[in-house]
Amino acid sequence: MSKIAQTPTSDDSTVTHVSDETLREFVGYHLKRAFNVVVSDLNQTLKPYELRMITYTALILIIDNPGLRQSQLADALAIERPNLVVIIDELENRGLITRDRVPTDRRAYALNGTKAGEDLYKTAISAVHDHEKRVLGVLSDEERATVIRAMDLIRRGPMED
Repeated sequence: MSKIAQTPTSDDSTVTHVSDETLREFVGYHLKRAFNVVVSDLNQTLKPYELRMITYTALILIIDNPGLRQSQLADALAIERPNLVVIIDELENRGLITRDRVPTDRRAYALNGTKAGEDLYKTAISAVHDHEKRVLGVLSDEERATVIRAMDLIRRGPMED
């Protein structure tokens, strides 16, 4: 098969097959296609809990790190601090977290999970485990560990050990 698709010769001709052969040479293309599959199922998994991937991740980090400051959460999520406010407001308005002033720094807030937040945390983690079994069940434990190691190497980049 030629890498270059044939151009239709008349106005009423249509392409019957879109070739992505050239794109399949790139790891990033495969990462994006796999990510689309994972995130689509994850969104459906989290929907009954009224969570999105970002609010789920924020809730997990807050519950796992009591007293986490907003600036630390923004860094962990790799998002701008102003964008974090909407996420924090959503979790706080749902009664899942509290935002308390840090006694030693009145400009800073410590984030903590509530009982409702901890309950949702447990339920959502269980659902996400099921999601991963469903979506990544095609991988053996060894393949899954290899994928995680590879993604971690890419995330850290060439400048870190």
